[in-house]
Amino acid sequence: MFSARPNPDPTAPAGPLLRALPGLVRWPNLAIMLLSLVLVRGPLLQPGRPFWQALLAPSFGLLVLAALLVAAAGYIINDYYDVKIDAINRPDRLVVGRVVRRRHAMLAHVVLSGVGVLLAAALSGRLGLVTLGAALLLWGYSARFKRVALVGNVSIGALTAALVLLPELQLLTGQKAVWLYALAAFLLTVVREIAKDIEDMRGDAQHDCHTLPLVWGVARSKWVAGGFLACLGMLVIGVIYHLLAFERWALGAWLLLLVLLPLGGLARLLWRADRRRHFRQLSSWCKGIMLAGVLSMLLA
Repeated sequence: MFSARPNPDPTAPAGPLLRALPGLVRWPNLAIMLLSLVLVRGPLLQPGRPFWQALLAPSFGLLVLAALLVAAAGYIINDYYDVKIDAINRPDRLVVGRVVRRRHAMLAHVVLSGVGVLLAAALSGRLGLVTLGAALLLWGYSARFKRVALVGNVSIGALTAALVLLPELQLLTGQKAVWLYALAAFLLTVVREIAKDIEDMRGDAQHDCHTLPLVWGVARSKWVAGGFLACLGMLVIGVIYHLLAFERWALGAWLLLLVLLPLGGLARLLWRADRRRHFRQLSSWCKGIMLAGVLSMLLA
């Protein structure tokens, strides 16, 4: 089917596959997801409980494993559907179709998603339904939604917010702060996804995609991303004002210096961006701001 690239040799040694596996499942992203879940469960939702007790609860370990398995499966199925596009946009990162046979990638996706959903369902029907919905949305995103203007961007934003909310959905503490973090994660993720769509326009245009920059153009897409970024900025300003009013200086200063000011830099970079490398930088900035936001939970 993909004659431009030879099929992987089924008799090849497992070494290349094992070396490619971390990139296939995006281990840095999984590490940030793990950190997010840990900090939401510990300092954010159970600040009065010893940190290690909150994290070593068996039910939480199963929840983390379920979430990471479904996320890894989502990355695999995304690469499965994007072989031709990635051959243009990211040829140096191509794994499915080069190192991993496509049918093996599909099998890995089904197994990882299935195990993740079953683990979550074993904890509660509510978590099972949320995890099943996430797995289906990841499949729908890879197969169709990512090729539709703004739908794919919002889908990934919603999934990121859902990840932050998972520990709250397990404990039902009624903690409002976790919802603010989830909203911030949603807004920043949408900005990053739009930047990635602009970066990937060349490959997307050749394979019948209708992403935001291909439908509305780069200039209008930047305005849409700027709108989400402005909403995030107002949210962070409101939170900082509230924190300083209650003399929570440490967290307020962290958000001001490591989140709000970088958001200003991100807005400036977005305004001036007109090259593919600029939008790659935007994506990296978003990741850095996301990490700073996650780490702020230590002070919450």
